[in-house]
Amino acid sequence: MKITAIQATPISFRLPEGKTVTMGVGSTTKRDAIVVRVQTDAGITGYGEAHPGRSPGAITSLIHSTIAPMLVGMEATDVVGAWQRVHRMQLSSHGLGAGAALALSGIDMALWDIRGKAAGMPLYELLGGTRRRMPAYAGGISLGYQPKESLADEAQGYVERGYRAIKLRFGDSAGVDIERALHVRKALGDGIDILADANTVYTMADARRVLPVLADIRAGWLEEPFACNDFASYREAAKITPLVPIAAGENHYTRFEFAQLLEAGAVQVWQPDLSKCGGITEGVRIAAIASAWRIPIHPHSSATGLNHAATLHFMAATENSGYFEACVSKFNPFRDMFGTIFEIGRDGCVEPPSGPGLGVEVDEALFDKYPSVDGPGYVVKF
Repeated sequence: MKITAIQATPISFRLPEGKTVTMGVGSTTKRDAIVVRVQTDAGITGYGEAHPGRSPGAITSLIHSTIAPMLVGMEATDVVGAWQRVHRMQLSSHGLGAGAALALSGIDMALWDIRGKAAGMPLYELLGGTRRRMPAYAGGISLGYQPKESLADEAQGYVERGYRAIKLRFGDSAGVDIERALHVRKALGDGIDILADANTVYTMADARRVLPVLADIRAGWLEEPFACNDFASYREAAKITPLVPIAAGENHYTRFEFAQLLEAGAVQVWQPDLSKCGGITEGVRIAAIASAWRIPIHPHSSATGLNHAATLHFMAATENSGYFEACVSKFNPFRDMFGTIFEIGRDGCVEPPSGPGLGVEVDEALFDKYPSVDGPGYVVKF
């Protein structure tokens, strides 16, 4: 069964006027995604999701012009060979680094979808897992900067739906972040896990102010306080308190960058995104490295139901997996465009789809509703 064609389709959705969510990386203006289709000579088609990296046109062009020609004609089941070919010819030499990882991620995910469909098995089973319930937190583009009262109301709404954990957006200012966190903890009580994400904009002074407060409210982690390559700051922040793990990984690509996290000894929670880190093939490798050091995997998940489904399957077959990041964004039609992928139960848990491969039925006719709008999806006022 050989690969005959690879097609990437960028899609966009502009948020309604005045409905933005503001966080450390800016205020959202639109949602972007790239759906990758891989066709085979056996008539089996696989789908995956490549993260747009704030430039969906560039990633789509890279897939079509550079990576697809490397892989057409290869065995569709040879995910390791396909990954290695792209790594040798693009990632490791004269390549676009993160851009190549994003592009490869969508293709790799689609190849695993093909493997599952060919075997008649859901991906979690193909990966050696079982269909089990996994805890989820209310995440996605939500719970952004807003008055503490409305923030607590939004959080309470997710708790009422069944979530036993929520993630707050930090990075506004240390003082305001602290005020909001204390108010939400008081409103929700002690039985709900509060997580915090600073979206890379903290200074070390911010971290020194905020981490002791997060320890007091028993927060689950502080996510991405600094830029992904600022290993010195991560190392220093990890020394502030042993009670709040530092989390990162959604902006780290391939197992080689996660090995750098390990060497730095500064990040206690890893968060690879399967649409960014190199796909399912690389996600399995990253999780294996982490398991040897008792590091939990709490994957970041992106825009469409394809990545959400892949993440659920991956977690169900990963012994050191933790929380699933459930997208609760009010304005993300891509999450549900192929049907409901996950449902939160009263136990705060979710399950992977049960169909073969990713278990997602893709209707390409829906793409016409969301024509691509190139450029970044966030606006930052400097």
